[in-house]
Amino acid sequence: MKTMKHITSWMVLLALLTSSCTDWLTENPPASTSRSEFFSTSMAAVYATNAAYVPLQWEYNYTYYSEWFIGDVVSDDALKGGQNTSDMADAYAMENFKTTDNNGLLLDFYRAQYQGINRCNLALEEIPKMSNDSILTLELQSRLLGELRFLRAMYYFRLVRVFGGVPWVDFVIESAEKWQQPRASANDIYSFIINDLKDANQRLWEKSEYESEDLGRATKGSAQAMLLKTYLYTHDYESAKSWGDSILRSTEYGLQADYADLFLYNGKEDLAPVAGENGSESVFEIQYVDDPTSDYGGSGGIGGNGFTRGSFTVVLTRSRSSILGGGWGFNKPTQNLYNEYESGDPRRDVTILNPTDAEIEKPETEIYLGNRYLNRKSGMYLKAARDYTKLSHQSRGALNNKLIRYADVLLMYAEACCETNHFDDAKAALNQVRARARGNNTTILPDFPYGNYTDGNKDDLRKAIRHERRVELGMEGHRWFDLCRWGIAKATMDAYKAQETSDVQQHIAEFVAGKHELFPIPSQERELNPMEQNPHY
Repeated sequence: MKTMKHITSWMVLLALLTSSCTDWLTENPPASTSRSEFFSTSMAAVYATNAAYVPLQWEYNYTYYSEWFIGDVVSDDALKGGQNTSDMADAYAMENFKTTDNNGLLLDFYRAQYQGINRCNLALEEIPKMSNDSILTLELQSRLLGELRFLRAMYYFRLVRVFGGVPWVDFVIESAEKWQQPRASANDIYSFIINDLKDANQRLWEKSEYESEDLGRATKGSAQAMLLKTYLYTHDYESAKSWGDSILRSTEYGLQADYADLFLYNGKEDLAPVAGENGSESVFEIQYVDDPTSDYGGSGGIGGNGFTRGSFTVVLTRSRSSILGGGWGFNKPTQNLYNEYESGDPRRDVTILNPTDAEIEKPETEIYLGNRYLNRKSGMYLKAARDYTKLSHQSRGALNNKLIRYADVLLMYAEACCETNHFDDAKAALNQVRARARGNNTTILPDFPYGNYTDGNKDDLRKAIRHERRVELGMEGHRWFDLCRWGIAKATMDAYKAQETSDVQQHIAEFVAGKHELFPIPSQERELNPMEQNPHY
């Protein structure tokens, strides 16, 4: 979908989703488009589905709210970074367990997911009413509905991991009377997600059935991977294993030979990574393209949702030094993560860039609380040199966000197998990932820091899988959510705090179990829709 046109009347769709029952708005304004008019042509079904993908791309409105600010920065994998501790105060508060319900990052994140949900709901209501023809065949219509079900599940999954239970809305809200909806429990949200994903799985196509220009759309494998993941979050390991079996049997995916190819670029002016995007390992990615349009200023001179199709993550995470790209230096890998890598594991240097003294121009703004490391995966750095790809505009990069890789699937499958005592299957999946990282050198597999898991010790095997998730998926936004679903967030973060430097320790508040695994529902949303706040906020 790098080439699939996303700019597809989404402004019209947004207008359709923001109607009011106020008296002075009861008449349609001139040049407005009604639902029935918009959905009168076959291509409208494709346009509406394309528009439902777009909020996944958003990272900036009134502040920056990329999901890695939660998945990486809140965990033991990364420090906030930036120019100083005051830079991005909302992220600083979240990182240090000082979050309040007026946090702007959380508000923008919350609202972006519901914009995506609303777009899905609109298309899910209208596309089934449309007549089939040579363009909108019955097969295409069913697939588009599957994509929308998958996307709605994805948006709710992003919400429930951060906030717990949230309002479940599966219809278009077109009046003030429908605005206030009750908060569903987290268990109910996960059940709704599973139902959507099962429906999507029945409708979606295999990845190999898509034309090249449509790679990046949700596939049957995407739905099965999300079912595997969701069942892990609900601790239904038998169901998780079953869906993992389905993906592995499909033979649609495989590990790419070179781990570095997934993230690092080939040529200085080459905006396409080496086999890294939408390749054999890609299960689902948020698509970005090179876009010279600035997102600065945005809506009303403040926000920027939807103004370009590039990613802010590149400039947010690049070094503040012009020698290494001239970015803003956020999301800095910790020494704790650096030390987690086994000796000789090449993934460490693909993930973490350790600048030399000569590459640091201003230590006072580039070294954050004693930490000089950089996230190399997200900075569009080159493979063959300590150099970087030039951007068409400073605010935007073309690097896709790889939400689900096949390596992630294998490690989730290994976890499900371990918890259901299918140890041989767990080890086989785990060792595929470990071997690929070392050029398929299997002689390194028994050399492991958590005991000899090949003997079938379940506790050691579990530790091995958790270790491997951390180093394989490091700085890809997974770590915090893994810690929470494993129920070890407090123990891990307390241990991490104890070994951090005094400069870092003085900023971290006490982790409160039963509180800090979730974040507060934003106060502005509770004013619009009164609902119970999360415990202790």
